[in-house]
Amino acid sequence: MKSNIKSKMAIAAVYIILCLWPALMGVARAAGSEVTVIKLSGAIGPVSSEYVAKSIEKAGKAGAAALIIELDTPGGLDTSMRQIVKDINGSKTPVVVYVWPSGARAASAGVFITMAANIAAMAPGTNIGAAHPVTIAGKMDRTTSDKAENDAVAYIKAIAQARASSGRRNAAWAEEAVRKSVSLTAAEALRQGVIDVVADDLGDLLKKIDGKQIKMDNNTAIVLNTSKAAVVRDEMGWRLTILGLISDPNVAYILMLIGMYGLFFELSNPGAVFPGIAGGISLILSFYAFQTLPVNYAGLFLILLALVMFVLELKVVSHGALTIGGIISMTMGALMLFEESSPFFRLSLYIIAISVIVTVVFFSVIVGLSYRAYRRRPINGVDGLVGAVGTAVEVIDKDGGMAMVNGALWQCGSDTPIDKGRRVRVVEITGLRLKVTPEL
Repeated sequence: MKSNIKSKMAIAAVYIILCLWPALMGVARAAGSEVTVIKLSGAIGPVSSEYVAKSIEKAGKAGAAALIIELDTPGGLDTSMRQIVKDINGSKTPVVVYVWPSGARAASAGVFITMAANIAAMAPGTNIGAAHPVTIAGKMDRTTSDKAENDAVAYIKAIAQARASSGRRNAAWAEEAVRKSVSLTAAEALRQGVIDVVADDLGDLLKKIDGKQIKMDNNTAIVLNTSKAAVVRDEMGWRLTILGLISDPNVAYILMLIGMYGLFFELSNPGAVFPGIAGGISLILSFYAFQTLPVNYAGLFLILLALVMFVLELKVVSHGALTIGGIISMTMGALMLFEESSPFFRLSLYIIAISVIVTVVFFSVIVGLSYRAYRRRPINGVDGLVGAVGTAVEVIDKDGGMAMVNGALWQCGSDTPIDKGRRVRVVEITGLRLKVTPEL
């Protein structure tokens, strides 16, 4: 009897241990009901950083088995990249970075983000690498360049070492990617232990990472259950989409010019209203974009100087010198506006050419016509009589006399006596009395 009881107790103990084994080992099985997928393409910036942070938060609240980031980037801002890495490290949901589709790349900042993922994956036909740091505030001297390079090397090696226990992260290659800007294809990256998986598409990726055990930063482990998980795409949303659009250097530049044109036209023609509203909104949006972009203020001041030259050309006889100076100043300012060492922050040469031509036409034609209309003497009403020519219908002297001007009889006066029938010219109006002189 006692032996039966002991055997049953032993069986029960074994059963309990088997049930509690994952918990005792600190391993949890991911729910697997869904995986959240986001797409991160283009230059990495504040909008990208906010998008990833919000998606990680949503995936955590939804209890997603994993967050998959479909990545295709040439690089981006260091501050935004570091924030994304921090968010990935702090995520309670496993993060998978998937360089996709074929032809995509994870370059520069994209290398750091991929290395930081719990699982790094690539599609065939993609590449990773070229992570050498570039400045966003001008060309670096040797000392500054070495400091930036060493800082980037230390950072990426720390990321690789932190992920080495749960994934394939080749710290030696990561250092070469920074120092020598080396790159790898998907197959080479898998072979050299830089990534964990090469997958043809999202479905293939979900199958290949199913069952993988991931060690999270809080020392717990999660076993992925993704083979049958539903795919939920978390789109960027209209707000972030708009902010991402205006953060494009070409769009920010155009918004700045529209803002300047609108405010100038409103100040020149008070009461027009619409140009002022459109200009103010455009200028504020461009200022937001400039906060997220590596702006060279020397370039910005050259553009402002060009606008001043175009305005002065309307009022100063320079025989075209100010216009030529304005064109040169605006072109050089546009070329210098954003840091050239970051290719994804360069302005399109077509945009620069079109903007210079439009600006010259705007000031030489539209604003020029408005200014000439403002300076032109009135042709209607009493003020329009100044300079008009008429005929004396009687003798005109200091005491008075009548003259026919613009088809009407006017009481006139003249410092010089004028005989009847002579031509007269109006030089001044006082009330309803004209002051005239003999027309030679």
